[in-house]
Amino acid sequence: MNKEGHVLNAVLLSIGLGYVLHPAGDVPTFRAIAEMSVPIVLGALFPDVDTAFGKHRKTLHNLPVLAVFAAYPVYFGNLHFVWIGVVTHYVLDLLGSKRGIALFYPYAKEYNLPFGVAVSSKWATGVTVAVTAVELALVAVVVHFDLPVQDLTRTAASLL
Repeated sequence: MNKEGHVLNAVLLSIGLGYVLHPAGDVPTFRAIAEMSVPIVLGALFPDVDTAFGKHRKTLHNLPVLAVFAAYPVYFGNLHFVWIGVVTHYVLDLLGSKRGIALFYPYAKEYNLPFGVAVSSKWATGVTVAVTAVELALVAVVVHFDLPVQDLTRTAASLL
C-alpha cells in the first residue's frame, strides 16, 4: 500500500474507533477521535521510514518492531495508540498488496496472502477502505459482545 492508503486507513480507523468506543456522537466521541488520530496516523506512517535506510518492508515491517510499540505505553506511559497504526500498516501491506512483509526479519522471507492489489492499482483505495471496515467490525464485535479481549479495550478507553 502507498502512503496515501496508509493515511486514509489511519484516519478512517481513528474516526471509527471514536464512534465504536463512544457511540453517542457527542463530546467524548470527538475527544477520542482527536486523541487517537495523530498517534495512529504516525504509527501508520512509521514502518515506511525504512525506505530511507535498511530494506523496505523488512527493517521496520516485522513483529519485533511491533512488540516495541505495543510495550512502549505499558512501560513508559506514552505513545498510546501508535501501535494501532503500526498494526494497520502491516495488515494493509499483507492484505492490500502483492508483495507482503518480512514479519520475522532478519529472517528475510516475506509473507503475503494470495490476493492483493498492486500499489498503483485503481482498486488500491477500495481495498484500503474494505480492510478498514473489517478492522472496525472486528473491534466493534469485541467491544459490543463483551468478548474477553474487551478488558484491553476498556483499558484503552479509560486512557481517553
